[in-house]
Amino acid sequence: MTTQNLLVELFVEELPPKALQKLGDAFATVLGDQLKALGLATAASVVTPFASPRRLAAHVTAVADKAADKAVQQKLMPVTVGLDASGNATPALLKKLQALGADVSNPVAAVAALKRAQDGKAEALFYDSVVAGATLAAGLQKALDEAIAKLPIPKVMSYQLETDCELPGWTSVNFVRPAHGLVALHGSTVVPVKALGLTAGNSTTGHRFEAAVSPVVLADADSYAATLKKDGAVIASFAERKAEIARQLAAAAAKVGNGARPIEDEALLDEVTALVERPNVVICQFEEQFLGVPQECLILTMKANQKYFPLLDAAGKLTNKFLVVSNISPEDTSFVTGGNERVVRPRLADAKFFFDQDRKKTLASRVEGLGKVVYHNKLGTQGERVERVRAIAKVIATRLGDAALVADADLSAQLAKTDLVTDMVGEFPELQGIMGGYYALNDGLGETVAHAIEDHYKPRFAGDALPRNMAGVVVALADKLETLVGMFGIGNLPTGDRDPFALRRHALGVIRMLVEKDLPLDLTALLAGAVPAFGDKITDASAQLADFIYDRLAGSLREQGYSAQEVDAVLALRPQRLALVEKQLAAVRAFAALPESPALAAANKRVGNILKKAEVEGPVDAHVNPELLQEKAEQDLYAALQRFVPEANAQFDAGDYTASLQTLAVLRAPVDAFFDDVMVNAEQLDVRMNRLGLLKMLHNAMNRVADLSRLAV
Repeated sequence: MTTQNLLVELFVEELPPKALQKLGDAFATVLGDQLKALGLATAASVVTPFASPRRLAAHVTAVADKAADKAVQQKLMPVTVGLDASGNATPALLKKLQALGADVSNPVAAVAALKRAQDGKAEALFYDSVVAGATLAAGLQKALDEAIAKLPIPKVMSYQLETDCELPGWTSVNFVRPAHGLVALHGSTVVPVKALGLTAGNSTTGHRFEAAVSPVVLADADSYAATLKKDGAVIASFAERKAEIARQLAAAAAKVGNGARPIEDEALLDEVTALVERPNVVICQFEEQFLGVPQECLILTMKANQKYFPLLDAAGKLTNKFLVVSNISPEDTSFVTGGNERVVRPRLADAKFFFDQDRKKTLASRVEGLGKVVYHNKLGTQGERVERVRAIAKVIATRLGDAALVADADLSAQLAKTDLVTDMVGEFPELQGIMGGYYALNDGLGETVAHAIEDHYKPRFAGDALPRNMAGVVVALADKLETLVGMFGIGNLPTGDRDPFALRRHALGVIRMLVEKDLPLDLTALLAGAVPAFGDKITDASAQLADFIYDRLAGSLREQGYSAQEVDAVLALRPQRLALVEKQLAAVRAFAALPESPALAAANKRVGNILKKAEVEGPVDAHVNPELLQEKAEQDLYAALQRFVPEANAQFDAGDYTASLQTLAVLRAPVDAFFDDVMVNAEQLDVRMNRLGLLKMLHNAMNRVADLSRLAV
C-alpha cells in the first residue's frame, strides 16, 4: 500500500458567486471525510479546498491506493439454533455461512472454524472474516458521488448530455451549473472515476481570455495551483484570491493618496472574489457633482449594482474615486476604466434624480400616502401602523421625560415611515430611515427629529449602534413593540428557522435598549401599555410575548459567558427592570462562591418544596407569632431574620445586590439547625402555620435577587 497526494477538480460554467465559498468548502470537506471513512486517508491527511468562478477542487494529502483489509467478527445465531444435539451444523447455519461466502463443502471444518462466546444469557456462534479494503478507484468514486450529492446547491439546474452509446439519445443531469471537465490525479496517475457524464483526466481549462495554453495539463496533484496560475492565469484558491484582492485594493487606495481607503465590506469582498479568476484592481472616478447626493445612496448603488469599492477619505467621507476588480489585465487599462465609468454614471444620475425629486415634497405631505400602503391584512395599512407607533411612543415618552420629549417623539413617530413612499427608498429599500433623516433636515425639522427618524430602525443587527438621542430610543422602542405585540396578538409567531417579521431581532433590540440605555421601564408595564393601541384587532398575548423576550435575554446572557444555572436563577423571578439583570447575575456569581452557598441553596429548594405542598390547601402568610415559637432552633432562626433581613433589604433597595446576598449568608447556621431540630408539620395547627410563616419569611428574604434554589446541585 502506497500513499500519494490526491487532486480532484470539477470544471463547470460560472457558479453562483454568493454561494461559491460554501460550495468549495463543502465539496472538499465531504470528499475528504468520505476518503477517511473508507480508510483511504487518515485523520492526519490535510484537505485543501479550491474554488474559483468556474471550478470546485480539493487536494488531499497522504491518500492510499488501497485501504487496509479489515478483520470483522459477525454474530451468526445462537448455538441452539446453529448446531443440533450432536454438534453438527444445522441447515440454517450452513445457509448463513454460504451467504457470507464461507466454504461449506466440509461442514465439520466449517463449524470448527467458528467461535463460540456468551451473548447475554445464551451462547452464540461468531464468524471471523477479513473484508478487503476499498481500492482508490472504487473509494474515490463513492466519495465523489457523495460530495456532489451533498453540495449545498442554492438552485439546481437540469441540462442534457448526449449518451455515449451506439444509439443516439440524451440523458438528463441535475447540478448547480453544467459541468465540462473532471480531473482526478493520485500523484501523477489518473484515477478512472466518472461524474456528471464526465470521465476523469489530467487536464483542465484556464482563464477564459488570458490562459497561456489550452487545455492546461497537470503533471501531478501537487502542481495543481502553481500550474493553473502559470499556464492558466487562474488563482484557484478562494482564500488566496481574496487576500490578493484586498492587497490590491489597499495598494490602489494608497496610490490615490490623501488617506483614501476602500469601504470595508466583507460580503462584497467575498462576492467579488467569487466573480474573478485573476483579479486586477483599477482606479476609476465619477463627476464631483454627484457628491451632493447622500453618500449612502451612491455607496449602495456602486456596491449593490456594480460590485465596485467606493473610496472614502480620511474623515470617512465619500470621494469621487472608486475601485473596480477586473477579471482581465490588459496593458492599456483605459478601456476597462472608461467602460466602468460610463456604466456607473447613469446609476449615479438616477440616484441624484430621485434625491432631487423627493425633496420637492415634505415628509409631512407624505403621511396621507401611508394609508394606501398595506402593512398586514390583519393589522391594516402603514398609516394605521404609524398611529399605533405614535400612541405607544407617547406612553413611553411620558414615563421617561417631559413635554418636549413627548412632542419630539410624537413628530418623529408620525414621520418615521414616510420615506417608504419616496422614489429613493422605492429604488433602494435598504435606505429606509436613512433617507427620512436627510429629508427631515431638508424640511427644517432639526437634528433631534432627523436623527430619531434615521435611528428608529436601530439596532438593525447584532452589534449595531443604538439610537443617538432619547427621542430616537422612544420611537425605536415603540416601533419594535408595535411589531412584537401586533404579531403575537394575531398569532403570527416565529417557527423554527422561519421568522419573516424578524421578531427575534426586534426582541433583542428592545432588550438592548432597555439594558444599555438603563431605562427605568418595567417590562410588564411596557407590554401592557402597547396593547390598547391596537383596539380590537388583536388579542392580548403579553404573557406569551414576555416569555419570548425572557428567552431571548437568556440566550444573550449565556452568549456573554454567564452559566445557564446563573441565568436561570435570576430570570426565574421575571425581573422587570432588565437594566439591573447583570448586577443580579454578578451578585449570584459572588454568592455561589461563598462556602455557605451550597447549603443555603439546598435549604432554599427544600423550603420551596415545603411551601408549595402547604399552599395547595391555601396561601401561607409570611407572618410569625413569636409566642408560638417553641423550639430554640426556630427562635434562633426568627431572631436571625429579625436582625439581618432589614439590613439585606436596605442593601437590595440601594441596588447593592451582592452585599444583600452576602448579608443573608449568615443564615446558614440557624437554617441548618432549624431543619435538624424542628418538625415543620406539627400536629397543632397554629404551631404548624406559624412555622410555615417563618419559612415563608425566610423564602421571601432569600429570593429577592434570584431564585437561589436553582443553584442547588
